[in-house]
Amino acid sequence: MTAIQKSNTPSAEVVKLDQVEGESLWRSSIKRLLSNRLALLGLAIIFIFLLVAIFADVIAPKSFRQQVLVDNNAAPQWVIDLFPTMIARDDGGYVKISDDYILGADSLGRDLFSRLVYGARISLLVAFIGPLVALIVGVSVGLIAGYFGGTIDNTIMRITDIMYAFPTLLLIILLMSFFRPSSGQLEQGTIAYQLNQLDASTGGMLFIFVGIGLTSWMQMARLTRGQVLSVRENEYVMAARSIGTPTYSIMARHILPNILGPIIVAETLMIPRYISYEAFLSFIGLGVNPPTPSWGAMISEGSTVIRDYPNQALFPALTLFFIMFAFNFLGDGLRDAFDPRMRGS
Repeated sequence: MTAIQKSNTPSAEVVKLDQVEGESLWRSSIKRLLSNRLALLGLAIIFIFLLVAIFADVIAPKSFRQQVLVDNNAAPQWVIDLFPTMIARDDGGYVKISDDYILGADSLGRDLFSRLVYGARISLLVAFIGPLVALIVGVSVGLIAGYFGGTIDNTIMRITDIMYAFPTLLLIILLMSFFRPSSGQLEQGTIAYQLNQLDASTGGMLFIFVGIGLTSWMQMARLTRGQVLSVRENEYVMAARSIGTPTYSIMARHILPNILGPIIVAETLMIPRYISYEAFLSFIGLGVNPPTPSWGAMISEGSTVIRDYPNQALFPALTLFFIMFAFNFLGDGLRDAFDPRMRGS
């Protein structure tokens, strides 16, 4: 943009060039994200939980598997004061007072705070493994289907539709039930036996990852295909084809960067669902193997004694609440930030 300014001398004209710096879509999106207080709050909470998960060995005062049976269901004084239904033994009640436990102890005498700290690792692993699998598989499948079209597109999308027909939780439960038999032993040497041993070595996380991975990519594949169809005939893609740019280079360097925004936003909004899958599976006993702590399993154990010891269920539930809402806030902020209609507002 130029601004022409005339000098006081009639015979001369001075042309002054005022350069106006443009603002890219990514930069304006980051600005809108940083101005969203709820999104920043969610990001801060996620960062705190991430630090807790990484430094769990330092933060947790006790081991998550350490049992002190004489301290079963013990609670500090502030927890007893917080829940009026809990009556200390000194007042003629049933709760043992022990300030050795920040949030109290469970029915086996294990420190609730330490188990909550280590449980963050499980939820955050699911929060990152689920989207990683969805992005790798779903984006690859969607790129191929949307770019090539025709028979390839029809074949891939019909397979996606078939997979989409299976409810996610039901499929994961079937996997768990098959590879973790409730009765009898798997025959040694079989694939099922080897997978069962591998699942046991990971604390019961393998089939949770497999189940989420098998079902998380379909929606991402559909979204990616739709985005590719909307940009594959644009001028910059046709220009790249005309100069002989390889297909993989067009897909990776020209198409993918231009559709990445909606993909990241959509997958961020899916993270709370992955966390809820793990929590629900652990709640019904098909999640991680004991004594590996999971917030869902802790809620399940605490729900059986919630009237007498509400701290054992409510503290894990609040922790799960905070991490899920943090990802929801961040996802909503990203959606608003990357919405082209919000540009300039």
